[in-house]
Amino acid sequence: MMRVLVTGANGQLGTDVVAALQRCGMEPIATDADELDIVQKEAVERYFLIHKPDAVIHCAAYTAVDKAESDAENCAKINIDGTRNIALAAELVSAKMIYISSDYVYSGDGDQPQGEDAVVTPRNVYGRTKLAGEEAARNCARLFVVRTSWVYGLHGHNFVKTILQAAQTHDTLRVVCDQIGSPTYTEDLAVFLCDLVQSDKYGTYNVSGEGFCSWHTFAQTILTFAGRKSCVIPVSTDEYPCAASRPLNSRLQKQRLRDAGFEPLPFWKDALARFMHQYVSE
Repeated sequence: MMRVLVTGANGQLGTDVVAALQRCGMEPIATDADELDIVQKEAVERYFLIHKPDAVIHCAAYTAVDKAESDAENCAKINIDGTRNIALAAELVSAKMIYISSDYVYSGDGDQPQGEDAVVTPRNVYGRTKLAGEEAARNCARLFVVRTSWVYGLHGHNFVKTILQAAQTHDTLRVVCDQIGSPTYTEDLAVFLCDLVQSDKYGTYNVSGEGFCSWHTFAQTILTFAGRKSCVIPVSTDEYPCAASRPLNSRLQKQRLRDAGFEPLPFWKDALARFMHQYVSE
C-alpha cells in the first residue's frame, strides 16, 4: 500500500486529497502546521525519516494573495523555504513529490491558453513565491509540478462561498469581468492527484476545470445554481483595485495532461453543480 504524506491536510485542497487517497486504497499521512512546521528544516527531515512516506503531496502554502504584498518575507518562508525543506526530505527517503503551483506564475498577457512551456513572469509577490517554489521543489528528483487555478471546495474560504454569503445581504454585487480563467473544484483536482502520484510521468502539468469564464460569469452561475436573485454588475479590473496585481488571462493550456494519458478534469459548470449539491446538503 502506497503511503502518501499530505501537507496542509486540514486545508481546502488537503482535506479532499486525504479523502481521495483513502478511496483509492492508499494510506494518507495527514499533517498540518500544528503538527509539522515546514519552515523548520530539521523538523521536516525528522518527520520524513520517522514516517518514510512513498510520496508527498505538498498542499501547504501561503495563499493570501493581497496580504502577501505587505507580508512578502513570511510568504517566501512558507512557499519557498518550506517547499525546499519538503523536497529535500522527500529526496532523503526516495519519495515522489507533487508540488501544487498556480496560474499566477504566468504573466497573464494575451488571450490564448498558456502552456507549461510559456514564459513565466509573475506579476505579484504570491506568484513569484510560487514560481520560486517550483524551483525549490526540484531538489526532489521524482517531481510533479501541478499548476492550477481558481480553486474552490467544501472546506476553507473561497470565491464560491464569498459570493453566496454576499448575496444573503446584498441585492447587487460588483464582480470583475475582464479576468478569464477556469474554476477548479478541489474534489476533482484531488482525484487527479491520486492518479498522478501513482504514476512515474514526472514533469509540469497545467490542471484545471475544463472551459473558461470570467469571474463575473462564474458569480452569475453560482447564484443561478443557488436560486438567488442578486444582480451581478460587471466591472473592470481597473475599477476594482486590489493590493496585488491580477493576471487578466489565466487560461491554461492542458495538452500535456492529455498527452500523458490522463483524463482532463470535468467541465467547470458540471463541477460547480456537484459542489452546490454537496454544499447545500451539508
